[in-house]
Amino acid sequence: MPTVQREVSDRTTFGKIVKWVFIIFNVLMLIWLVSSCAAVGDISSTASNDAERAGAALGAGLGMTFLLFVWGVGDVILGLFVLFTRRKKLITVEE
Repeated sequence: MPTVQREVSDRTTFGKIVKWVFIIFNVLMLIWLVSSCAAVGDISSTASNDAERAGAALGAGLGMTFLLFVWGVGDVILGLFVLFTRRKKLITVEE
């Protein structure tokens, strides 16, 4: 009779929580990025002179850089937690 090997891998409760925090963090950062792009568009379109437009562009650049930096650092930290809370793959043998 042939033997069947199955891989069993399930996260613990803490691992599932960490994974969902990682997913929610990424969704919130995406929403923040899109909403800040829309806000910058509104601000730069209402600027009355070149100095205001230049200030809006510089502020938008600094804001987006900060946002992407926070997103990247948060992803690295939470991604490591997600990686380290994985369970080892268990191979069960059924005969």
